Amino acid sequence: MNAPAESLEPLDPIEPTAPRPNFTNIARHLVDAITSGHFAVGKLLPTELELCKHYATSRHTVRAALAELQQLGLVSRTKNVGTRVIAAKPRSGFRPSLASVDDLVQFGAEHLRAVQRIEETVAAGGLAEELGCRDGTPWLRISSLRLVGDAQTSPIGWTDVYVDPAYKDIGELVRETPDVLISALIETRYGRQIAEIRQDIRAFSIDDEATAKALGVSTGTAALKIVRRYLDKDGELFEASVTVHPADRFAVSMRLQRST
Repeated sequence: MNAPAESLEPLDPIEPTAPRPNFTNIARHLVDAITSGHFAVGKLLPTELELCKHYATSRHTVRAALAELQQLGLVSRTKNVGTRVIAAKPRSGFRPSLASVDDLVQFGAEHLRAVQRIEETVAAGGLAEELGCRDGTPWLRISSLRLVGDAQTSPIGWTDVYVDPAYKDIGELVRETPDVLISALIETRYGRQIAEIRQDIRAFSIDDEATAKALGVSTGTAALKIVRRYLDKDGELFEASVTVHPADRFAVSMRLQRST
């Protein structure tokens, strides 16, 4: 006999960020419900139709949210049975689904930044090409480990963020607010807003000994390198980041839809 599905009624409502919550909002809400024990391991989640009614959204959106939970290893889905909770915590690797700047901001809120050093530098040669700036461009470099949850977990990556050196007094704020993206801090303090983010992802091996040691891996470990370039409304580059993720701790998930 199947375990009954739990009610959603005791849950706090999603904060209204739009007329209808998107699938990432719903997925995060359900993840919180599972990790807090509201939906116990072995129990069925409410049906798709019940979730549609609760969140006042479409079945397509609900299915996308449930797919996110499945990718995190929290649930299994069986036809004619339902969606069953199979774990109380997401699996250790992280698979983000980033479809907008807002999703990236949320990513920053869920992954703590442990600052290792802040220093002025100059981008030359290959680094300048990688960042998409002129050779010899000065930057303020903020180097950090990215952590999921708390400092007891293995870091999911190492990030070097390069910002306009005019923002050099932002260092203290960066350390004090480890859950806020640096780009969001720049926007708040200086009013310079992201209009576009250009992202490149490629596979490579971690050959730098210091980076390998900080991430707790051996040199030669397979990894993903993600380069993001942050542009303002005038198309000016004011921030760039280079993040290294060991392959077994991080994956990138995207959902593509046909335009109507």
